[in-house]
Amino acid sequence: MTSLNSTLSLNTTFVRPPFFFITGFHNIPHAKYYYVFLCFVFVVTVLGNSFVMFIIYTERSFHTPKYLAIFNLAVADLGESTALIQNVISVFLYDSHYISFDTCLANMFFVFFFSSLQSFTLTVLAYDRLVAICLPLRYHAVITMQAMAVILTGVWAYNSVLLILMVSLVTRLSFCKSIVIYSYFCGHGAVRKLACNDNLVNSIVGKLNMVLLLYLPLILTLLSYVFIADVLFKMASWEGRLKAIKTCSAHLMLVAIYYLPIMSTYLAEIAFTINPNDGIINTSFANAITPMLNPIIYVLNTEEVKEFSKNIFKRKKKIIT
Repeated sequence: MTSLNSTLSLNTTFVRPPFFFITGFHNIPHAKYYYVFLCFVFVVTVLGNSFVMFIIYTERSFHTPKYLAIFNLAVADLGESTALIQNVISVFLYDSHYISFDTCLANMFFVFFFSSLQSFTLTVLAYDRLVAICLPLRYHAVITMQAMAVILTGVWAYNSVLLILMVSLVTRLSFCKSIVIYSYFCGHGAVRKLACNDNLVNSIVGKLNMVLLLYLPLILTLLSYVFIADVLFKMASWEGRLKAIKTCSAHLMLVAIYYLPIMSTYLAEIAFTINPNDGIINTSFANAITPMLNPIIYVLNTEEVKEFSKNIFKRKKKIIT
């Protein structure tokens, strides 16, 4: 009887709000201009990544393991931008700050899923460069379509399991303090801090996921370039070194664009007391700009894609004339 009463007591004190209130860029000076900028970034992101996916799907010469990974990166870019910026745009256009509890959890899952999918895809592309430079004669035997498909499937499954666990644990929290999320999306940390019951497990899982989904792929990517650098230093020809570096330059730019803003913001929050609005602007800018720049730097600027675009333009010109 005592245990039954304690259970009923727990059930009656458990509070799951019907909705949360997302502050977004509230009280940030000139926020409307920033909303317009994010809308522009979102449109460019959708067009750029959709074009990348289109050309890889339609052109048979791009049906290679490397471009399969690039297609996966475009999917991640499109997914993260849609999950993140679309919610911000709805706040701007409709002044809709309220989000239901279930929608909030879905938003949390998809934002983190596609963001971590980006980081792991960059690691897969680093592995592609590692094999191409360190084992050039065995590249086509090691990096096959089947091997790449297995790797990417494993990445999707790995991300899904970790993030489903993290998001599902949010349902054990009771929200009786506040429903105001001081962020521009349903971030795990921002939501967890609103709980009025013990959230230690959620905190541990959140930090563990940060290590496994952010730091681990960064470490693997850096290790790949340590091995690549070792091979480059052993090359006798400067021409060979420059050629190898050129094939890695675009990927290194993507890694820097993805990790530097996020890592600098996290380190700044640990070392200093920064204004919450500054953190929101920094992270939102980093998360918005990376999916837009990825296709421009890594795909649309390559000779293969430029040649493909020229051929399409010539075909259309012949049809018109």
